[in-house]
Amino acid sequence: MFNAVAGPLGVKLMDRDKLLDFFEKLDRSVFVDNGYKELARLDRPLPIGYGQTISQPSLVMEMTWLLDPGKDSKVLEIGTGSGYQTALLAEFSDAVYTVERIPEFSEKARERLDRLGYGNITYIVGDGSEGCVEHAPYDRIMVTAAAEKTPPELLAQLKAGGRMVIPVGLPGLQELLIITKDPDGRIRSEAYCRVAFVEMKGKYGWNGNGRRD
Repeated sequence: MFNAVAGPLGVKLMDRDKLLDFFEKLDRSVFVDNGYKELARLDRPLPIGYGQTISQPSLVMEMTWLLDPGKDSKVLEIGTGSGYQTALLAEFSDAVYTVERIPEFSEKARERLDRLGYGNITYIVGDGSEGCVEHAPYDRIMVTAAAEKTPPELLAQLKAGGRMVIPVGLPGLQELLIITKDPDGRIRSEAYCRVAFVEMKGKYGWNGNGRRD
């Protein structure tokens, strides 16, 4: 398990104990439907189809802690996937707008999260690399796919005083960045740790050779 500090914004909105309690109660096997379901309790990423993965549980929790949503936060999530990260965001936020490029993932995540009782999630199918300007600005932005660089569209949609967590770098190895926007609009970026996420598709992805699409 990682051990995060308060980070650039200083005062934390989240209660670490409450996050840990919910994290331990959330059954990851609910979010895995294939032959890897029996491995869902392991702290490791697992394939979920279409070349995508569900991240290791400890990293999902830590990224939620780093994002630091509050009960009045409007959150944009890029990459719904199985909906596991979405559940943590919905539990600790006012509203979550989650964008997924694969329709089957989006629909399945909706079914799972509806069964868990979450009514504060809006599901969007599309190119998440460009965000969702319709509901902007956002207090928090969570990106669960790696980009070659931070998409300027996401920075523009981040509210002044807001925070974004995003993996940025090359295929196979990225820096997990904590990006904040000061009240005056100035952007600050802090590298937290190295990670390896699946690549973002669309405007800020790669074509398999380390080059942008």
